[in-house]
Amino acid sequence: MKRRAFISLLGGAAVWPVAARAQQPAGMPVVGYLNASAPTAYADDLRAFRAALKEGGYVEGENVAIEYRWGEDKPDRLAVLADELVRRRVSVLVAASAPASLAAAKATTTIPVVFMVPEDPVRLGLVASLAKPGGNATGVNFFAAELAAKRLELLRMLVPLAKRIAVLINPAEPTIAAANLRDVEAAAASMGLQIRVFNASSVAEIDTAFAALASDRPDALFIGSGPFFANRSVQLAHLATRHVIPAVHGPRRYPEVGGLMGYGASLTEAHRQAGAYVGRILKGAKPADLPVVQGTKFELVINASTARLLGIALPPSLLAIADEVIE
Repeated sequence: MKRRAFISLLGGAAVWPVAARAQQPAGMPVVGYLNASAPTAYADDLRAFRAALKEGGYVEGENVAIEYRWGEDKPDRLAVLADELVRRRVSVLVAASAPASLAAAKATTTIPVVFMVPEDPVRLGLVASLAKPGGNATGVNFFAAELAAKRLELLRMLVPLAKRIAVLINPAEPTIAAANLRDVEAAAASMGLQIRVFNASSVAEIDTAFAALASDRPDALFIGSGPFFANRSVQLAHLATRHVIPAVHGPRRYPEVGGLMGYGASLTEAHRQAGAYVGRILKGAKPADLPVVQGTKFELVINASTARLLGIALPPSLLAIADEVIE
């Protein structure tokens, strides 16, 4: 068992190296990076992205520049930010979420796009097929939304008598919300669980949703995936603990900041894979010829301290399959 240090960025300063903000030499390729969320907590992901670029022969500030754009959890900003990067004439546009990827796809049909999406990119209309993308986009599908059944299974292992499950969804991310609901409803039906959906699209609405949860008293909480909830991990963890509601979320940063349990694909690994593809494209590879990478690294992280606060005894069977238990 180990404890993984939680890294917080003050104002996102660590995200943009000084060299990347300086005047770029003429002819240096520029990579655009578009993220629907805020820079906080993306240090490890971007470190992996830049490390993969370096392995491909590209070092930020030396022979490649990176322009970062952050949506700050405001979906309506993404189209403008994507257009900015297109006007900047970036060599490759990296889109680090489904909303960002859809904005990039609308902004350009010629600049290579490397996406990182939790949903099926064929269903999203980003590629013709996983094996042969066929257009100007390829990337990583890391299965965040398709893991509903596994998360519910883990939640029931943790709370064996749970029957009534609250589901928190963000309707402002409609594509992700629809996938979450479709998958969780099917999984709950197969397990004989009853679900009730609560919506939240802002900080205030999260507070309101938890107040309603406190009155409804569900047995457990399933927190939907998506960049907004991922960036609100501290608030979600605090409220779930305060209201004594066992909850499961996707990103590992949720248990790192005090949440009970997280299970999902490694976003750091997805960034590493995306960085490798960017390097290949800068060397001349075509997105149409690069098959979409299927994420295969999944992490189960449990916060034992939070379990004790909630009065939950962690089953040995669950501890045995955990990738990390935070004490």
